[in-house]
Amino acid sequence: MKLLLRREQRAAIIGSKPVFVLNVRADISADEKAAIDRYKLADTELYASHTLVDRGSGLLGMATRLAHKAMTISVTVRDLTAGKKIECKDIVEMLAVEEQIKEAARTFAQVLAAAAQFGGEEVVEL
Repeated sequence: MKLLLRREQRAAIIGSKPVFVLNVRADISADEKAAIDRYKLADTELYASHTLVDRGSGLLGMATRLAHKAMTISVTVRDLTAGKKIECKDIVEMLAVEEQIKEAARTFAQVLAAAAQFGGEEVVEL
């Protein structure tokens, strides 16, 4: 698996600060695609930027959950293989997200390597 990253920026609709965009996509082999399908990994979440502690209740709770969903960055295996565009408010946030996605992709590569080992034997010299 290869992780492809592309950084871009665009003008903001409101205000003068630019919006920083990180495009991520994994280039996977046919065997890796087969493992994703075999083990039904497409909806596996690899990265999420925030977790909501208090969801609230009623109309205010619903509004809070909708606002939280709009601000949360989430990347699944499907997003990674199809490609995903992530918008960030500044360069620091973009670099942090980029590093987290790299780490998630490394972990996912290990999952794919383990999936390829089922039915076989691994020798570990200690």
